[in-house]
Amino acid sequence: MAIRHGNKLYFQILLDPNRAELVQQEASKNKQRATAWIREAVYSELKRISSPTVYSEAEAQDLARWRQSVRKQVEGRTKQNND
Repeated sequence: MAIRHGNKLYFQILLDPNRAELVQQEASKNKQRATAWIREAVYSELKRISSPTVYSEAEAQDLARWRQSVRKQVEGRTKQNND
């Protein structure tokens, strides 16, 4: 079950030890944390199995939500500094 973490969803997964080691090796090759490597692998697989339109729409909506979140943070800091 996913847990909300701000605008994102937090998933917890369990990996068998030998394949988890493979994940860590691949992440290390790319100078990434294992969680970042897993996230990119999930996005890559979703892009592969989804229709291009559906995936592109989801990606665009996520980007718009991220931009809105950043905008609100900037507005909040600006307001805080003006008070």
